[in-house]
Amino acid sequence: MASVLVVEDDQFVRSALIRHLSEAAHSVRSVGTALEALREVAQVGFDVVILDLGLPDLDGAEALKMLRGITDVPVIIATARDDETEVVRLLNAGADDYLIKPFSVEHLSARMSAVLRRSRAREETQVMRVGGLQIDVLRRQAALDGVRLDLTRREFDLLSFLAARPGVVVARRELLSEVWQQSYGDDQTIDVHLSWLRRKLGETAARPRYLHTLRGVGVKLEPPEPQA
Repeated sequence: MASVLVVEDDQFVRSALIRHLSEAAHSVRSVGTALEALREVAQVGFDVVILDLGLPDLDGAEALKMLRGITDVPVIIATARDDETEVVRLLNAGADDYLIKPFSVEHLSARMSAVLRRSRAREETQVMRVGGLQIDVLRRQAALDGVRLDLTRREFDLLSFLAARPGVVVARRELLSEVWQQSYGDDQTIDVHLSWLRRKLGETAARPRYLHTLRGVGVKLEPPEPQA
């Protein structure tokens, strides 16, 4: 069973999709505009979005672009447009699949299954583990020893960047460039965020477990040494 958001303004098509997907044991929510879809995706975790292009408030292509700005949820475009150039453009813009109306429920189900398989396989490769730390990049969630960490966006970005390079000393200049997207800045910015992150990891600069600062060189994240 998957959690599905149907974005379709045609009430007849929308009702048919809801009925057939529900009969297939999927959990279904539906909206009729792009802005409603953006609100739903921002508030609810979906497994897949079925997106019509001919929406009343925004063109579906623009809606896809905005969706990709806030989520990596798989998106299947469902539309009557069959122009090959348009198909290629939307796939390059982040759509995971494309269905031309009219299509059968069986065809939609098969495409959904394929998209979800690819998505789940991708998710499995996006979970990093360093000692007792587990970092889910796609869901932007981190846990320490099974307890979820309440991280700000920047704290998560910093932690995941370091976790992708366990044991490697990362220069402060690289952190500013890759995490803060700045070519220059104040080292105090990094120090403050490291301090907040250490507090949430249950450590201090004087007694580090995961985060280690090499003065004048950079920062590294590595699993704590086993207790004797």
